[in-house]
Amino acid sequence: MTFTYDPTTDAGMVRLLITDTDTVNADNQVFDDAEITAFLALEGQNVKRAAARALDVIATREVLVQKVIRIMDLTTNGASAAQALHALAAQLRAEADAEDGEGLIDYAEMVLDDFSARERLLKQALRAG
Repeated sequence: MTFTYDPTTDAGMVRLLITDTDTVNADNQVFDDAEITAFLALEGQNVKRAAARALDVIATREVLVQKVIRIMDLTTNGASAAQALHALAAQLRAEADAEDGEGLIDYAEMVLDDFSARERLLKQALRAG
């Protein structure tokens, strides 16, 4: 399992966004390099979408491993942690959408008669400069 962290690379930026940056303690590393590369490949090399996918995987692991456990005064709630991670993943996807221009409103003009056809030609000329 190889682990490299260089925040100037796409893989490093994904690690930065998911806080998988511990280069000292091997037990604290969440994903290896091949997994980060796979997330980038799945998401078309988009760093924020790859980080969102990685956070979703971490959230799923939290639910599967921790569940809700109560032992004496100690309580763990994997479902609650997973909700927070999914919310962060949704935020990263929204940022990626905004950067890609997805979901933005564009305009549409309908030509129904001669008057609206002339008006459309005039507007196109004005937009063209």
